[in-house]
Amino acid sequence: MNSRTEQLAAFNRLLDIMDELREKCPWDKKQTLESLRHLTIEETYELADAILDDDLQEIKNELGDVLLHIVFYAKIGSEKQAFDIGDVANAISDKLIHRHPHIYGDVVVENEEDVKRNWEQLKLKEGKDSVLEGVPKSLPAVIKASRIQEKVAGVGFDWEKPAQVWEKVQEELSELNEEIKAGNKENTEKEFGDVLFSMINYARFIGVNPENALEKTNKKFINRFQYLEKEAKKEGKELSNMSLVEMDVYWEKSKEFFK
Repeated sequence: MNSRTEQLAAFNRLLDIMDELREKCPWDKKQTLESLRHLTIEETYELADAILDDDLQEIKNELGDVLLHIVFYAKIGSEKQAFDIGDVANAISDKLIHRHPHIYGDVVVENEEDVKRNWEQLKLKEGKDSVLEGVPKSLPAVIKASRIQEKVAGVGFDWEKPAQVWEKVQEELSELNEEIKAGNKENTEKEFGDVLFSMINYARFIGVNPENALEKTNKKFINRFQYLEKEAKKEGKELSNMSLVEMDVYWEKSKEFFK
């Protein structure tokens, strides 16, 4: 591991490289805050994938890509005479100190939940009109639902026990089933959304991250299906010409390798 001096030297090296690229590289010179946005989102998802894969080497690489974007945005900010990387670092440091009065002040907390409640109360005191203001509109729906539920729970709007949430899930499933039977497409969509929202809430109560859980299932399904494709191809078979029963043989076999 690097010493703090070595870490600061490495960061300074990155800042120097960014200055040089911004001055001399045609592509880097052309970039704007807006042009980098979609690339930053892509890099963030690549980091998220590496984390789910528990690939530490790739996590290191993807963190570098995300850090580059942070430095890039700060460089553009300095060119606009709006802010630089020092302002960025100081701003987050000031925020962390302000929002951790149990560390940097005299507030006493008993557990993690107390910390979360204090965090949301402090944000309201900072001038926010709603605890939900900090939830980005462009977040994927599953993550957004999780953040909404976490934030309202932080100010006490929450169920008391997991059993109550599970009862709500059952209630929403029943309402969904009624709309399906009635053939009302619009109401079916609404009730389906309610079921998902309730399940995401239940996940929080049982200590499961719903986004991670679903993505792990996505990866498992992809691996199993690609195994099915590969094994069928070995025998000269095309999936489009196979029956579901034939495909299921390979599918069941894939479960031995991808659990």
